[in-house]
Amino acid sequence: MDCKSKVALILCGALAAGTAGAQQYPVKPIRFMVGFPPGGTNDIVARLLAPKMSEYLGQPVVIENRGGANASIATEMAARAAPDGYTILLVAPGHATNPSLIKLNFDSIRDFAFITCAAESQNLLVVHPSFPPKSVKEVISFSKRQAPGSINYGSSGTGTTVHLSAELFQFMTGVKWLHIPYKGGGPAVVDLLAGQHVIYFGNVPTVIHHARAGRLRALAVTGPARSPAVPEIPTIAESGIAGYAVTTAYGVAAPAKTPKAILDRLHADTVRAVKSPDTVERLKGQGADPVGNTPEQYTAFIQDDIAKWAKVIKAAGIKGE
Repeated sequence: MDCKSKVALILCGALAAGTAGAQQYPVKPIRFMVGFPPGGTNDIVARLLAPKMSEYLGQPVVIENRGGANASIATEMAARAAPDGYTILLVAPGHATNPSLIKLNFDSIRDFAFITCAAESQNLLVVHPSFPPKSVKEVISFSKRQAPGSINYGSSGTGTTVHLSAELFQFMTGVKWLHIPYKGGGPAVVDLLAGQHVIYFGNVPTVIHHARAGRLRALAVTGPARSPAVPEIPTIAESGIAGYAVTTAYGVAAPAKTPKAILDRLHADTVRAVKSPDTVERLKGQGADPVGNTPEQYTAFIQDDIAKWAKVIKAAGIKGE
C-alpha cells in the first residue's frame, strides 16, 4: 500500500469514527448551562425545557446555574467546552447586549452554534405597593418631582433587558433613578417584595404571579403589543411613550464546531420539546410564547439583536458596571 492510500485509509477511518459518534449521540448526560441563579426567567425557561429534552434525547439534561456578569460567565464556559454536544447553553437576552457593555473573552457569534430560539416574552413594569404612582404617566410625573437618583430601581444585572428596559424608559422620559443591579431576577424580586427598591421591569414569568397576588402593582408591558398573559395591562407605548418597545428571547446554543449531525439532533429534539403541548401550556402560563425556529433564523436574530442594542446603548450613554 502506497503512502497516499494509507493517508486516504486513515482519513476514511477518522470520518467513519466521527459519523458513528454522531449517530450514537447522546450516550451520557448533557450539561445545560444557565447564566443566572435559580428563580429568574432564564432558569424557569431552562427547567421547563429540560424534562422534555431529556425524554426525547434519551439522556438526562442537567441544569447548571453559573450566575454572574450578565450570564457571560456561563456563556464563556459553554464557549470553551468541548464541541461534542454534551454542553449546551441557555442563551440569555444579555447575549446581545454584553458585547456593547463589557469586555468578553469570547466572540458572541463565532464561538457558538445557535440551535433555536425557544421562547420570547416581554417585561412587565411593576412597582412596590408602597410606591404612590398607579400609572406610567404618574410614575413619570412623580419621579420628576423627586431629586435625581432618590428613587431606586432594581435589575437582574447590568446589561439585561430588565436593566435596559429601565434605562430606555429614563432616556425617553428624562427621569433619573438609581440603579441597583442584582445577580439574577430571583434575588432582585426578593428585595423588590421587601421594598428595598420600588421599580422593576421584570420578565413576565418572574413577576406575573406576584402581580396577580397583589404583592406588586403592574403598570405596563414593554412589548410592541399587549401580552397574551396579561391582556388587560397596556403597553408602555400605549401609556404615553410612543415608540417604546422591548422584548426578550431565550434560546439554545452549543459550542462552535459541534458536528452538524449532533446539532441536527439537538435542534430536532429541542424544537420537539418547545412545541410539545405540555411545554407550550407551561410556557404560556408563565407569560412566555414558544418559538422553535431554525438555526439560520435564530442566528440572524442574534446578529440583528446585537446591532440593535449597540445603537440603543450608545445613544442612551449606558455604561457597563
